[in-house]
This record gives sequence, C-alpha cells and structure tokens, in this order.
Amino acid sequence: MTTVIEARSAGTPTLTSHSRVRLVAAAPSLWRVLDRAGIVIGHLQQVPHAGDIRFRARRFHRPSQAFRDIGEFWSADEAVECLRLAR
Repeated sequence: MTTVIEARSAGTPTLTSHSRVRLVAAAPSLWRVLDRAGIVIGHLQQVPHAGDIRFRARRFHRPSQAFRDIGEFWSADEAVECLRLAR
C-alpha cells in the first residue's frame, strides 16, 4: 500500500497508518527515520524530479563516515520500507 503525496507539498510526508517507523525533521526536505525503539535506521529525503517529488532512502555507512543512497522511490512508504528491510 502506498501513500499519495502532492508533488509540490511541503512538510513531513505522511506514511500509511500501519507504518512501523516515525519521521523526525533533520533539515529542510530531510527526515530521520526512527524504528519503534527510537533507533535511527536511515534518512528520507525529498528530491525534486521533473516537476514531481521522489523520495531518497539514505543510510549512514560507518566505515566511510558518509551517507549512501539506497534508492529513490515515488512514495515515502516505499523508501521507508526499503530502509526498514535493508537492515
């Protein structure tokens, strides 16, 4: 099940009600994704794409001390699910 978000919307993306995570603002168009225990599992970033919005899933890679893009998705739910399952 995916969430429909208007392309030019601002603010925190709305996840489906059965989501197992919550989003906390980290910067404009960037949110920390926290699991039920409050542990950060990655970041969700809104990325403009040809007049629309895509959602980038990002994860911190400790050995390189840098963030790595996991993928870009058309819904926030899909990006978050990728972070949740790719642990």
